[in-house]
Amino acid sequence: MLNFPDRRAGLSFFAARLLIGLIAGLVPSLSRAEYALNLPAPASDLAQSIYDLHTLILWICLVILLVVFVPMAIALVKHRKSAGYQAAKFHDNLLVEIIWTIIPVLILFFMARPAASLVVSMKDTTKEDLTIKVTGYQWKWEYEYLGDNIRFMSNTSTPKEQIEGSQPKGENYLLEVDRPLVVPAGKKVRLVMTSSDVIHAWWVPAFGVKQDAIPGFIRDSWFKVDKPGTYRGQCAELCGVGHGFMPVVVEVVPPEQFASWKKEQIAMAATAAANANKTYGMAELKALGEKVYSANCAACHQPDGAGLPGAFPALNGSKIVSGDKSGHIDIVLNGKPATAMASFGKQLSDLDIAAVVTYERNSWNNKTGDVVQPADIAARRK
Repeated sequence: MLNFPDRRAGLSFFAARLLIGLIAGLVPSLSRAEYALNLPAPASDLAQSIYDLHTLILWICLVILLVVFVPMAIALVKHRKSAGYQAAKFHDNLLVEIIWTIIPVLILFFMARPAASLVVSMKDTTKEDLTIKVTGYQWKWEYEYLGDNIRFMSNTSTPKEQIEGSQPKGENYLLEVDRPLVVPAGKKVRLVMTSSDVIHAWWVPAFGVKQDAIPGFIRDSWFKVDKPGTYRGQCAELCGVGHGFMPVVVEVVPPEQFASWKKEQIAMAATAAANANKTYGMAELKALGEKVYSANCAACHQPDGAGLPGAFPALNGSKIVSGDKSGHIDIVLNGKPATAMASFGKQLSDLDIAAVVTYERNSWNNKTGDVVQPADIAARRK
């Protein structure tokens, strides 16, 4: 049995033993951890400038720590009253007060000048080679290449099984999409940003770009990346329950590859416009509708159409789904005010809406037998 001269010594001993035990328990796991001790590697000159400024300010803060706070701490400990020191008595010194006012002002000026210059360059979106409109939705991004008739939605493509934990998580878990933003290397890309519902934020750390997308406002930013590759980011504004499922993926490709990609996208848009006038069968519409539903509706209404009680209504057995198809089409086109039901009229094509409505009306326990054609959607838009 251990004996201690007083209670305080005993408590100190057991506290020390507890601390040693905690450290011993943590060290094995810490030794296996992956450490990230710095910012992501910059991929653009803008991001490199941000990194350099960050490093400069960090060194200035370190110097201030060593010159000011370390001597202050030493003085407090060494000249404490319990050590027998008496406080000195002296009057104000004008020269000292002027010095300790001027030096911080000079330090702030030295820090503010490069920071102001960098902010100005971050906001300079002139002389762009390409302009892309970015619209945030709950919870996806829409990209529109202005002047090129290219427009598409970018949804997360992380499998539902990984999210639910029934499968191992992939390398790019929650940072992968079905259609990435594609831009040419070595070109200045201007982003014009807005939102259709709540505030989102388009953020790619490697580019040094983090810009809010605000409903009713147009904000812009830019980046220029010389090295081709895949760069990932995500929404950086708390935008609702699906906030964590709103990634950003940018494919930077050589200019000649981008030109080929752009031709393919324009051809696809022309084909889609031509297909909108066709008449489709039930099986064809349901097959496409299932894909559209999985990408746009399943997060709220669930893959089985059961919904989330108290949050999102069930579509399986729904009066809207089993009722008049024009009302069903209208709510998909225009959404429902004061609810989480978004308007998909600007997000999806006539064919996509026709397919998803047909799918919902003829899946699970819903057996209406209705087939909705793209022409029906076009008629309801007018």
